[in-house]
Amino acid sequence: MTASNRVTIRDVAKRAGVSVATVSRVLGGEYPVLAATRNKVVRAVRELDYVPNAHARALSAARPGAIAIVVNSVAVPYYALIAQGVEEQAAQEGRLSLICTTGGDTGRELSIVRLLREQRAEAVILVGSVVVDDEYRERMTEYAHALAAAGSRLVLCGRPPLGEGVPALVVGFDNTGGAHAVTAHLLSAGHRRILYLGLRPGHTTSDSRVAGYRAALAEHGVPADPDLEVEAEFDREAGYAAMRRRLAAGPPSFTAVFAGNDLVAAGAIQALREHGLRVPDDISIVGYDDVPPAQDLDLTTVHLPHDELGRTAVRLALGRLTPGPPSSGPMDGAGSARVLTLGTHIVVRGSVRRLGPR
Repeated sequence: MTASNRVTIRDVAKRAGVSVATVSRVLGGEYPVLAATRNKVVRAVRELDYVPNAHARALSAARPGAIAIVVNSVAVPYYALIAQGVEEQAAQEGRLSLICTTGGDTGRELSIVRLLREQRAEAVILVGSVVVDDEYRERMTEYAHALAAAGSRLVLCGRPPLGEGVPALVVGFDNTGGAHAVTAHLLSAGHRRILYLGLRPGHTTSDSRVAGYRAALAEHGVPADPDLEVEAEFDREAGYAAMRRRLAAGPPSFTAVFAGNDLVAAGAIQALREHGLRVPDDISIVGYDDVPPAQDLDLTTVHLPHDELGRTAVRLALGRLTPGPPSSGPMDGAGSARVLTLGTHIVVRGSVRRLGPR
């Protein structure tokens, strides 16, 4: 497309039926905009294949050879540690690295990927749990083909593959296996009433961990109890609030807690302490991820290879590694695809008490 017929922000505003200022606000992500209005603008951007010039200038460093990582937030240790691994490996490979945040906004993610494609970044690494539905598959497939056409590569890190024919690489970890192992650790300590705190139906990360939790219960002959699966977002505040609500409903019917991640565990521990319960004397608890504050809380948890995930994503993108054989495990979600899977392991600390003879 030549400069004379390049799509402008005015074209987007006209297509969406809004003002230029509104389009600017949606793309900038700095002002509140009604969801319906945002959706109209995002749809117009997609239909017109528009690349915002202001963002392009801000990302002008994304020249060929740059490696970009797109995460929800760098304030969350899980994302920050993977991003650090990407940055270190990119520097070792002589590439510039860029870190972009979406705040969980799919419209913003779309804009970032389009801009990175326009600037011909060598690879775009998308990280984090997602809800896999038709809209997600369509969006990811569009990303992969658009980046491939521009000579770039899409890497999904900790996300399910998209199936055959989609030019995307995948690096993940044994999410279900880690959950199975840490649940089995509690069961081997004599616990049978184990609360899972962090249920997020539809989200790939939570669903995989719940699958491992349930599988371990079944192997030990312990029936799964829906009343022991509690919904909570993956942050400290949500863990605290969910545990407070549970304890307010009556004396705990559980002896142990499997928190969806370490931040949820930290919030739950605070709520337990405020309720006069001690960890592990009264209630045992385990987490997942092995990020701060796990060590400070003496929390038994599942260690994720964050740094290696980031480094492996870069090596995959640059052709230094070859994905493994076709896989159809629980984190795949889209049929057979070539996936490179890293292992997890338990870090045993002091948050689990062995129960006496029943």
